[in-house]
Amino acid sequence: MQIPDIIIAVDGYSSTGKSSFAKQIAKEFGFTYLDSGALYRGVTLFAMENGFIDDDCKIDVEALDAALKGLDLHFGPQGTYIGSRCIESRIRSLDVASKVSPIATVPQIRSFVDGKLREAGSRKRVVMDGRDIGTTVFPDAELKLFMTADPLVRAQRRAAEMASKGDVASLDEVLRNLQERDYIDSHRETSPLTQAPDAIVLDNSNMTPAQQMDWLKEIISDKFGC
Repeated sequence: MQIPDIIIAVDGYSSTGKSSFAKQIAKEFGFTYLDSGALYRGVTLFAMENGFIDDDCKIDVEALDAALKGLDLHFGPQGTYIGSRCIESRIRSLDVASKVSPIATVPQIRSFVDGKLREAGSRKRVVMDGRDIGTTVFPDAELKLFMTADPLVRAQRRAAEMASKGDVASLDEVLRNLQERDYIDSHRETSPLTQAPDAIVLDNSNMTPAQQMDWLKEIISDKFGC
């Protein structure tokens, strides 16, 4: 299936498999995959390592904003990097995840990340996943998806992913973290998580990756006639 040079925005709740599906889409159609959440996680890790956010998630916004001007945060061959250091594994840990949503509410940080994403997506043929790609970062994206799933299913997926990497947490702890992130993401003042009016909803609670791709191909065929 050949599709035109477009931007595909994949938004939705955490642990719905947005990243996995976006990567699958990129591989299937020869697109470039960009993970917006990884950049927010990268800023969070940077803030944690440099004392810009404390254990209670209090952020020194002024100092962090100033430091971002010299932060070389970018996508690389193995994922996300700060300078030459690959931080991909570190940013997937629970301690980083627990501080991502507060960091992502800061307008200056969102502006920093959005700028990097727009630059990366300027040549089209990209698929991006996040929480506000289709509403804020690329409101004119030609195809917008909004992913959701049952919260317990999402928590089970996240716990399994963490366990596979040796970072074990209880299901209750993971579920609580997801629910907290859902609330913060949906109620933040700047670019809250919301479904774009022209986004197509995908509830994948009971779908396999292959079923998701079959669903998407049908959507693309109907929308672009290919």
